[in-house]
Amino acid sequence: MNPEESSFRLGVAHSVASIVVAALAPILGAIADRGGAKKKFLFLFAFLGIVMTGALPLVARGDVFPAIALFVLAVVGWSGANTVYDSLIVSVAREKKLDAVSALGFSLGYLGGGILFLLNVLMVSHPETFGLADKAAAVKASFVTVAAWWAVFSIPVLLFVKEPEVVDRVRGFAAIRAGLQQVRSTIREIRRLKVVGLFLLAYWLYIDGVDTIIRMAVDYGKSIGFSTDNLILALLIVQFVGFPAAIAFGKLGERIGAKRGVFIGIAVYVAVCVWGFRMTAVWEFYVLAVAVGLVQGGVQALSRSLFARMVPEGREAQFFGFYNMVGKYAAVIGPAMMSGVGLLTGSPRIGILSVIILLAAGAYLLSKVDVEEGRRRAAELGGRDPVHR
Repeated sequence: MNPEESSFRLGVAHSVASIVVAALAPILGAIADRGGAKKKFLFLFAFLGIVMTGALPLVARGDVFPAIALFVLAVVGWSGANTVYDSLIVSVAREKKLDAVSALGFSLGYLGGGILFLLNVLMVSHPETFGLADKAAAVKASFVTVAAWWAVFSIPVLLFVKEPEVVDRVRGFAAIRAGLQQVRSTIREIRRLKVVGLFLLAYWLYIDGVDTIIRMAVDYGKSIGFSTDNLILALLIVQFVGFPAAIAFGKLGERIGAKRGVFIGIAVYVAVCVWGFRMTAVWEFYVLAVAVGLVQGGVQALSRSLFARMVPEGREAQFFGFYNMVGKYAAVIGPAMMSGVGLLTGSPRIGILSVIILLAAGAYLLSKVDVEEGRRRAAELGGRDPVHR
């Protein structure tokens, strides 16, 4: 299989998973809100992702379609769990600490992911040290460790984060009906809440560029001739740079505002695309890994905290369902566009340049978002004083 075809299949797999999650997220979020079942949904989606990830070692070499099916279901589980997880941020952090708490969550994710990834790299590089027969066995064992890690570190949120209180909680099929009605109501509200709608459109575009770089970076490096060892080192750099950088971005967001912090991150991503187009040496790939690590978690964290400020109380999971729906539909476009342009032109370098269009368009629309107006309208809908939101 040539690199262009491999990239195309990977892009399509990401897009299929994103479409499934995007279709389900708002509905499941609304049901979780009305039924007071955020943690139950978090558990169910995490369980799906954990089981599908743990099942990947069972796929035989060359069985492309079973591997893609498990991969898609694992991504659905991960994305669905994240929808509910994101919505819980307003339950554990006050408005003034949203940027810092959101950034801390992403930074710890980078640290944990980096530690596990380093362990998996060592397993594959030295399988005999871990009592494994060969590298193939080490790769399969790595999937099992990922599933186990995911399960273990899901326990604290399930045990120690309280389910947000719901005044008019409904259960069973009544929760499903109420959730569907609330989705329709929120669609109408978003049409009226121009600030929220504009932010979601901006987010749709710029996070598409961010997610495309995240998801396709390794495949891009392979397609332009870098070795697997080079790519692994670059990924480790992103993880461990991302840990302190995300915390720093949270502090930056507190000082200059989350919106300005997102602009800085987008500008760095545009520079990464331009440099990625022309790079030829491995050291350049490492420099780009440092650059991405510096801003990746920051853009994600500040976008989440920025949106959280514009969410009415008691409807967090539903609104974050739309937030994640937008992000997942954006991920439909980005990987498919980058891989498609690379396939049509025969040059993955041209494909990475196409990402700049999405980043620039998202930044322009974000510049038009009036955050203070969004906070005020969220407070009105949630029945709160906007000063304390």
